[in-house]
Amino acid sequence: MVPLLMTRPLAAAKRFTAGLPADARAGLQVVHAPLIEIRPAGTPVQLDGAKGVIFTSANGVETASRETTARLPAYCVGERTAQAAMETGWTASCAGICADELVAALLQQRPEGPLLHLRGAHARGNIAQRLEDAGLPCREQVVYDQVLLPLTEEAQAVLSAQNDVIVPLFSPRTARHFANLCGDAANLHLIALSQAVAEPLKGLNCKALRVSKAPAAKAMAAAVLDAAAQLTRLEGQRRAE
Repeated sequence: MVPLLMTRPLAAAKRFTAGLPADARAGLQVVHAPLIEIRPAGTPVQLDGAKGVIFTSANGVETASRETTARLPAYCVGERTAQAAMETGWTASCAGICADELVAALLQQRPEGPLLHLRGAHARGNIAQRLEDAGLPCREQVVYDQVLLPLTEEAQAVLSAQNDVIVPLFSPRTARHFANLCGDAANLHLIALSQAVAEPLKGLNCKALRVSKAPAAKAMAAAVLDAAAQLTRLEGQRRAE
């Protein structure tokens, strides 16, 4: 079996692997080793006249939905985030697959403001400021933190076994943290969600580093399946020899 090291928060990692085809999952040794823990900020959501909210992750949706009973129009990054928002009662739509696309879509749509970006403590894209500067009133509130975690003992054992390991990475911060922790990367097949995620990994002497064709779960899953298929074929060839 091909080891698949999942570094996402546990709930997100399980959603990702559950979305893989059953026959593919059967050939993978899934090792859950979250490098980030989502911790709510514990403060009430300050809607204060907001006419709509922005969600850039399912974590923001889940946290905000627990902290307030209000449900407003929600403009989301990614189909998965939009789906999570709809499931918890927000009138949600996907406005792009990245911060740049969301900003462009909102500036074109010009929804009624002010808007409120409900985000994590560590975020990229500067969405609220960019919208504000372009004349669309928007502010932001941190509703959760992303706390870095060490590698688990199981993950360390998998990484030190000198076998091929597939490691998908979904954020620049997680990628940077993993690069600092992983040690010898010679047998690692790294898959980055985007070029920004790949950047902290380029200094590693890994076996392969590929970038997902799109910053979305479906494209990441396709990259994981492709890497797993290649490794399975190589293993079969070695046995035949």
